[in-house]
Amino acid sequence: MASTSTNLFNCHIKENNTTQIQNTSTTQNPKPHPDWYSPETGIYHSKHTPVELPSDPFLDVVSFLFSHKHHGVSALIDPSSGSSVSYPELYPLVESMASGLHIMGVSPGDVVLILLPNSIYYPILFLGVLYLGAIVTTMNPLSKVLEIKKQIDDCNVCLAFTSHEKVKKLQALGIPAIAVPEDVNLDSKQTAFSAFFKLISGSFGLAPRPVIKQQDTAAIMYSSGTTGMSKGVVLTHGNFIAMLELFVRFEASQYEYSSVDNVFLAVLPMFHIYGLSLFVLGLLALGSSIVVMRKFDMNEVMNVIDRYSVTHFPVVPPMLSALTRKAKDAVRSSCKSLKQVSCGAAPLTSKVIEDFIQTLPDVDLIQGYGMTESTAVGTRGFNTENIQNYSSVGLLAPNMQAKVVDWSTGSFLPPGSGGELWLRGPAIMKEATMSTVDTDGWLHTGDIVCFDQEGYIHIFDRLKEIIKYKGFQIAPADLEAVLISHPEILDVAVTGTVDEEYGEIPVAFVVRKHGSRLSSAGVMDYVSEQVAPYKKVRKVVFTNSIPKSAAGKILRRELRILLTSKL
Repeated sequence: MASTSTNLFNCHIKENNTTQIQNTSTTQNPKPHPDWYSPETGIYHSKHTPVELPSDPFLDVVSFLFSHKHHGVSALIDPSSGSSVSYPELYPLVESMASGLHIMGVSPGDVVLILLPNSIYYPILFLGVLYLGAIVTTMNPLSKVLEIKKQIDDCNVCLAFTSHEKVKKLQALGIPAIAVPEDVNLDSKQTAFSAFFKLISGSFGLAPRPVIKQQDTAAIMYSSGTTGMSKGVVLTHGNFIAMLELFVRFEASQYEYSSVDNVFLAVLPMFHIYGLSLFVLGLLALGSSIVVMRKFDMNEVMNVIDRYSVTHFPVVPPMLSALTRKAKDAVRSSCKSLKQVSCGAAPLTSKVIEDFIQTLPDVDLIQGYGMTESTAVGTRGFNTENIQNYSSVGLLAPNMQAKVVDWSTGSFLPPGSGGELWLRGPAIMKEATMSTVDTDGWLHTGDIVCFDQEGYIHIFDRLKEIIKYKGFQIAPADLEAVLISHPEILDVAVTGTVDEEYGEIPVAFVVRKHGSRLSSAGVMDYVSEQVAPYKKVRKVVFTNSIPKSAAGKILRRELRILLTSKL
């Protein structure tokens, strides 16, 4: 397809690196295309030199991860107790876990649920399951019973690791569950956790290694679709191997200092692809130390950074804002060890970036972009003394290709033009129960971006553009199914609006039954009792009807336009 049609919008980068959008045509003042973009195919190629990935089809990610030799000492550190797992201890613990699971009857292809907050045991559980050729599915530990049941049924889960208080709830759903202790210093003879300690420290002998191929499924992660129910994303051993090489190890290669000296703070949830890629897998191949926090508490974060001389802190935008506010009030000696803060999951506003740079001028700030469906591989920023591009999410990762597509016409767009991002490469998911990957292997991300003339990628964060074009990242149908069960609601539709603190929040359009006095608070409370906190409806709009097509499909675009008109 040609790129001569009218674009959604073009992007222009100002001196302060903020992205501006103008409704101009790309035919005005045409410039020669850079060699990393093909106008014939519309394909953007990475400016980075390709990375050679393992060609052996019979390779699993656990073997690949531990094949990387380093001199790292402390692998995983629990700041609440001071306990740690050293690198010499790590692989034997994974082998013990795998052997114990094998004795329990876990076989290749079986699905094991990890329903836990961050823990130094999390990587051991995850890698132990994959060692056997079995499959992990992860889940937010704050999920409600109905959400857990849905995922269990969808994945055909055979075993779960969870907190002590959730064991009986899972058993009631027909799933054997093993309680994992929160306190790593607990006596291993405690009855509540005896099954776990037997697995992690038992003398079972080595479990037989099955034949595992790169194309075999390693994990089923869940990503909210923009128009339907939450869907399972199938990621293979090969996807994770690509992630290790194209994201974590490649990024480390861009810096002169040794990765063994790096200390990462793990506050991002390990059940999410961002945290999982870094703290459960990737960084363990580098020898870096990982300080694991169970939950985000800014006061404790500051203490941990200073106590353990944390050098790297991966965050999401609300964490970055909280860090900046806290650092302004902290004593001058605080955060002196920090070298880099990396941010993902949502674009940063120029104000948030400027506040951080002014408050912590000696700390490098980079942004990155990835999705569950791309195994967290996409783009990554990199700043040098000569180039500081804080607002960009960086360059396209090695071995990855992209297209920028006009949402309305399907035309491929050149650098400087904003459209939907498509990605293709070895980290893209094997399959999913959603139609987000086309027959040519392109992942349709739903995100609006543009490449500037230097190849840096900018995600649009202007309020109206996101609402109008991006869609909604928490699955609307999930919330609609909950809301329609309310006895006073006649009809409902859910869409999203952008929030400076949370990124994107759910908005419910509600048609009340005749005579109902149901309030906004009543609607929000009803939902909050049945879904995880991050899915809560945070705004309610009462309306007389829900816009629908002749076939009865909710016209979400009209809902978003209605929201836009009220901004």
